Formats: sequence, structure tokens, C-alpha cells
Amino acid sequence: MKQTNTLTMGIALLAFLISPFLYSQENTEEPARATVLIVTTLHWNSDKTDGSPEKWLAIEKEYHEKVTMKNDLILHTNFLTHFFTADNSESKAVSTYATWADVESANKRTGELEEAAWPDEAKRDAFLKERNSYYSSMHSDEIYSILGGGKYMEAKETEPMIYYVRKSHTATPDDAVDGEMKELHTEFLENVIYKNDYIKAYYINRHMWGADSRDMGEVFVLNSLADVEASFEKNTELINAHWPDEDARKAFFEKYNRYLTGWHGDYIFQSVPDLIK
Repeated sequence: MKQTNTLTMGIALLAFLISPFLYSQENTEEPARATVLIVTTLHWNSDKTDGSPEKWLAIEKEYHEKVTMKNDLILHTNFLTHFFTADNSESKAVSTYATWADVESANKRTGELEEAAWPDEAKRDAFLKERNSYYSSMHSDEIYSILGGGKYMEAKETEPMIYYVRKSHTATPDDAVDGEMKELHTEFLENVIYKNDYIKAYYINRHMWGADSRDMGEVFVLNSLADVEASFEKNTELINAHWPDEDARKAFFEKYNRYLTGWHGDYIFQSVPDLIK
């Protein structure tokens, strides 16, 4: 990778955050209804010896088709498996909803659809027990508000894609200017993220319920691991093209970075296309 100054590279890798002062933005391809994102971290059951990846996927596909796809209150789903993270046992089950009330209603609807799909109670219990046996009893949930300004997939995935997830912490500077972050972020999105062809999709979410109110999650969807690095280089190229004057570029990023703590964590997952809604 080409060398560049630390400030510019930090932003190129970051590909930008939204602060508490930035709210929804218009994007003609953005799904209009989803506002709540639930991310459930699951862990594979290391003690299970009578299963296989193929059997697991067959079971999850059956459930997906008979229940999830028929639950209109669940707008979108994805299932992300470990690629490069600190825990190879973890996976992420992701779902979105129009409102918080729909989350509770969706759970009730799920129960109804399970009964319709497996009307025989014994067979239903056996199927759900087998499905659950692939995971340990431990899981955790995080709830986010879905923010606007994303870049959305043009077509449904047919092959596994790389999901580069970046969790960062926002800051609230004393000299914050109302509306400044929205203006800065919009400029960056329009001139960098939207123009970077390596980034097939980009989603951004803000803490709603979780352990840390500063949490901000960004998701970059790319075709391959090599494209992650290529996207960083393309970001730098686009940054330099939009801000050719070094002083102007430095001033822009210094103004933006007032809204960030500087901490972040990186995680790379891979999608399971058959489980996407």
C-alpha cells in the first residue's frame, strides 16, 4: 500500500463515521422503512459431534424459507460467519425492523409461523431442538438505530461477500456546531464512499441499547479480502482528488475528527447468501 500521512490514512481506513449530531440523509436507493437493527452474536456449539456445515445450512434454510421469509415484520436478515475476528466460534445474526413495536410483534408472528410450518408439536419441538443444538447457550444482543446516508446493494448476493465491520466511539466536543457533522459527512459520502467501486454497500448504525452509548457501527461490503485493502487505496485517491490542496484537506479532517474519540475496532465476517432476506 502506498504511504501517506497518518491523518489522511486514518480517514481512508475509517471511510467515515457519523456523530450524534448527524441524522438521516436522503439517498434515492435507501430502503425507507428499516429503522431498528438487532445484531445477535451466536457461538457454535463445540460439543456437537453429529452435525455438519451442510446439515446446519439445510436446517437454517428450511427455517428461513418457512418462517423468516414469511414474517413481513422482519424487513431484512443476514447471517455473518467469522472470517477475521478475535473469536472463531462467533457468528452474527442480523435483522431489521420498521419500528421497535414491530420487534415485539415479529416475535409473536414468528411463533405463529413455526406452528403453521410444523403443526405437529413433537416434530416442531424436534426440529427447533436440532436447530438450536448447533449453537451454545450463550448469546448477546445489541440494538442499533439505522442511520441514513448508506450505500445500498444493487442486487441480492449470490456468493459469499466480505463484511468489514468497524466499531468506533463518537465524541461530543464543547465547540460542536449544530449541523456541522451532517454537512461534513455528506460531503465525504458523496465524494469518496459513493464513488469507490470496491465498496459494494455501506451501512451505518448508532447505539440504541447496549453496553456503550458511544458505539457506532459501520459495515463495508466487498467482493473479497483483497478488495478491502484496494478500497483503502481508492479512498485515499478519491480524498486527494476532492481535496487537492493539502491545507484544505487537513482542515477538513481536523474539523471532522473533533467528533471522534480516535478508538476503533475492526472485524471481518463473511455472509451466507441463502440466509439473506
